[in-house]
Amino acid sequence: MKATVAPSLLLLLLLPVVAIAADPWGNADAKAGKIKHEEKCVACHVRLYGGDGSKMYTRDGRLLMTKLDVLQRTATCNSQIQAGWFPDEEAEVAAYLNQQYYHFKD
Repeated sequence: MKATVAPSLLLLLLLPVVAIAADPWGNADAKAGKIKHEEKCVACHVRLYGGDGSKMYTRDGRLLMTKLDVLQRTATCNSQIQAGWFPDEEAEVAAYLNQQYYHFKD
């Protein structure tokens, strides 16, 4: 019996990880994310890349390749600029960035 319980338990523990990898921000509000992005992100990106700052997302050689990468980068920026966002707010910004620039499906 122990042999069947352990794999089942492992599967149950991994389900949240699989769900996060598939859609790391769930049904986060991209419209709210756009507002947060404009308030906290654009000025820094303009300083770094000029123009309207969007080159941050469209430049050649960008490192973000998945939805999870976008969410992790958003969390990193939140920490660096001390925006004070909670994880659900980071998810809103990540959802907006994906909708506007990245268009990752998985």
